[in-house]
Amino acid sequence: MVQLLAGCGVLGSLPLSAQNLLNDSLPGHWVYNEHFDQTVPTDDNWWTRFDDPLLDSLIAEGVANNYNVVMAARRINIAKQSLNSVRAGYFPTIGLSAGWTKERGSGAISPVVTDASVNDYFSFGLNMNWEIDVFGKIAAKSKGQKAAYDASRAEYAAVMTSLCANIAKSYIQLRVWQAEREVAMEHIASQSKIVKITEARHEAGLASMLDVTQAKVVYYSTQASVPGLESGIHTTINGLALLLGVYPDSLYARLEVPGKLPSYSRLVPVGVPAELLRRRPDIVEAESQLAVYAASLGVAKKDFLPTLSLQGAIGTSAHEFGNLFKSNSFTYSIAPTLTWTVFDGLARKYNVASAREQMEIGIDNYNLTVMTAVEEVDNSISSYLSTLRKIAVLNDVVEQSRKSLDLSLDLYKRGLNPFSDVVTAQLNLLENTNLLVTAQGDAITALISLYSALGGGWDEDMMSENN
Repeated sequence: MVQLLAGCGVLGSLPLSAQNLLNDSLPGHWVYNEHFDQTVPTDDNWWTRFDDPLLDSLIAEGVANNYNVVMAARRINIAKQSLNSVRAGYFPTIGLSAGWTKERGSGAISPVVTDASVNDYFSFGLNMNWEIDVFGKIAAKSKGQKAAYDASRAEYAAVMTSLCANIAKSYIQLRVWQAEREVAMEHIASQSKIVKITEARHEAGLASMLDVTQAKVVYYSTQASVPGLESGIHTTINGLALLLGVYPDSLYARLEVPGKLPSYSRLVPVGVPAELLRRRPDIVEAESQLAVYAASLGVAKKDFLPTLSLQGAIGTSAHEFGNLFKSNSFTYSIAPTLTWTVFDGLARKYNVASAREQMEIGIDNYNLTVMTAVEEVDNSISSYLSTLRKIAVLNDVVEQSRKSLDLSLDLYKRGLNPFSDVVTAQLNLLENTNLLVTAQGDAITALISLYSALGGGWDEDMMSENN
């Protein structure tokens, strides 16, 4: 039996296994939950919780200018017009015709040869063709196109979600690069002082030239890391410009000035309510696409039913133009028609089978999308919490590394320790400080990934409803 996580099912707490997810049998017919409200990132503005006005302005600019968002919005309009086009099938098609005809008939087509007949006349009329939707074929097509329109709206929300998350992640990466550059510059200043200390001790005969060269190796190595950091800053600004739909020159003045990393400390959900996960655009899109396939199956089945149409025409014909609107010049016709295809080489049967398989693919895609969503949310929560633990440890590591450098330098000045201990302490402090900055950026990035995986932000009320 094909298994389906129905749109109205409950997901419960994370993590969940695939067996627990795929536990609802396929219903007899697909019912789309029209009471569920699809949101876009700009509805909840989750990035404002980082309390960074510059980030807010960048995302607002990206939403307004990004070409992927603009194209997704146009696809919504296309789907809307397609829906209107299908709904136009409820109405009759009316045409207008007017003309002049001159014709000559042969007089030699009968046994008795006569003179050829020549006739000319003016004509004017209206004609109508109306397929009456007695069996619901047009309604089924309209339902399918409505689902396609909903899918296009979900796609737009998905593009928006991805854009906002990518802008935020790029912005955080920029701040990480800048923070690492500041760390490097601070260490360069500190290492420069240590170089002068070794030089002074060497001039006083208290240290060998080896101490001076070792100090300079550390100093120049740190300087060598700065160009790579600046290149990372430049590349990240260029990437942000592409996301924002602007040229990089307009961003450099705003972003080259270093800024601190936003706070990474947040309360995150342990159990995620189903409604919170169901608003993910990809899940909504998969659900809407499944409704499209279900409607297509319904249309294929209705091809077995007859079609009732009504054709009619009203007009006037006369040899003289002035006689066109006299009562004896008017003509009309009414022709209700019932057509029913009795045999078509089993084409309709195969079409139904194909549509049913397509719907099965839609079911599989929906289940896979839900499973992927659960995995992404669980991974994001796990990554965020583990990074927080790593930051807590790294704070202690950096503190001890700083103390180790101070102690080793003090002992070296008193001639109690070799300079190699100072070198090791310098390198450890630089490395651990960079690790701490990177971990802080990773925590914020994991938090952004969680916002994106849930399709937006959350609040404590949402969490308490599930606990």
